[in-house]
Amino acid sequence: MRITVFGGSAPKPGEQAYTEALELGRLLGERGHTVLTGGYIGTMEAVSRGAAEAGGHVIGVTCDEIEAWRPVRPNPWVQEEMRFPTLKARLNALIESCDAAIALPGGPGTLAEITLTWNQHIIGALPRRPLILVGDGWQTVFDQAFTALDEYFAASQRDLLQFAPDIRSAVDMLESWNAAS
Repeated sequence: MRITVFGGSAPKPGEQAYTEALELGRLLGERGHTVLTGGYIGTMEAVSRGAAEAGGHVIGVTCDEIEAWRPVRPNPWVQEEMRFPTLKARLNALIESCDAAIALPGGPGTLAEITLTWNQHIIGALPRRPLILVGDGWQTVFDQAFTALDEYFAASQRDLLQFAPDIRSAVDMLESWNAAS
């Protein structure tokens, strides 16, 4: 499968979030999955590194707008680059080019990736595929939204999100989906 992994750019080597992302990449690479990430630093780098070191294929989805905003280049574990001029085109490629998506903790960019993917599932613009959010943080964010804005979130929409407490659970959920397909 082609698995897009969303996540924040802040984690650094040696930090828990980076280590967990590295392990996720390793688990996906060992299972023969192709991994797509934003291609830069933080969890994108860690997932790319873990997958590449485990023998998986890594695609970095990059864009000119990010590199103009922040002086970064694709991380050294990107084996294939899909480059776009705009952030919007990059987001669409990450979302549309995968068979499943996993979201690690992150900030506004990760939240945008989750909600855009989710909304495309809601309106049927994408075929149903796993959208797995890892960690208590995402569960808390969406539980609060569901509670505060209950009438705006139908049960059928809520059911499109899957929550995993940790990366191993996320990989298990992904493998269950893959086996059932």
